[in-house]
Amino acid sequence: MPFAASPTNMRAMSAPQMIFDRNLLKTRRNRAASGFGAHDFLLVRAAEDMGERLGIITRTFEKALDLGCHQGAVDKMGLAPDKIGTLVSADLSPAMLAGLSGARVAADEEHLPFADKSFDLIVSALSLHWTNDLPGALIQIRRALVADGLFMGAMFGGDTLTELRQSLTQAEVEIDGGLSPRVSPFADLRDMGALMQRAGFALPVVDSDRVTVTYAHPLKLMAELRGMGETNVIGERRRVPLTRKTLMRACDIYIEKFGNADSRVTATFEIVMLAGWSPHESQPKPLRPGSATARLADALGSVEQPAGEKTPRG
Repeated sequence: MPFAASPTNMRAMSAPQMIFDRNLLKTRRNRAASGFGAHDFLLVRAAEDMGERLGIITRTFEKALDLGCHQGAVDKMGLAPDKIGTLVSADLSPAMLAGLSGARVAADEEHLPFADKSFDLIVSALSLHWTNDLPGALIQIRRALVADGLFMGAMFGGDTLTELRQSLTQAEVEIDGGLSPRVSPFADLRDMGALMQRAGFALPVVDSDRVTVTYAHPLKLMAELRGMGETNVIGERRRVPLTRKTLMRACDIYIEKFGNADSRVTATFEIVMLAGWSPHESQPKPLRPGSATARLADALGSVEQPAGEKTPRG
């Protein structure tokens, strides 16, 4: 079997801090599955972006994994039919997988059930931001790739839902005299390049797509998040729901601070795009310091000044 379980990958990388309740995440995803198609616009956007990037790579991928696939991210990429051979779809939620054809695996991104060097390509769209040990998940992804295999991912970044976070925080402080985590923490774009290198990827590339969406009311945004399966699963969240008074105050603050001229409110989603290759000897490597054969001064048409000397006036 080409996708046999790997005891090494199944073993926990370490004992990471449990930020998210993964069982609750699975429950929320299962609940959202039946109506997910009405709320998948961000997944479609991220998938189409990855599809464009994959489309310019002049190679085909014999075996690929769609990790955290929801209801088929690769299907939304618009790739040529012969770009990918065998595709395995994996998601924490069995309900999300139910309508897909082909090879399907109910799998946790934190404990990949695949042997090392199983895939030529792994993609993951809007799923990895829920992992408690993101470096460990990236390491497992890299190990599951063949040499010179490609990983491409998309995940929510640090500016996501900043408006909702600010409004809920201010309302809880005013009404309840304290606050609890209501919006998930997201990885910062500036950290992701270092995380990719730490996980052992070669030639890592990280950038972001900032998406601004408008809603008729903050409650419409919250309903959208439920439809996406993206509601709060922080382990230390307050177990009792917001009181109506606090929720209404949060909505008022949201409208006051982030309303626009059309009587709608804005919501920010930052999608961080990741790409990296499993190391291989054929890949370009940085030159050894001091091995340059041309001077920067010559390329710029300027006069080189030794360090510590002042440039002559005039």
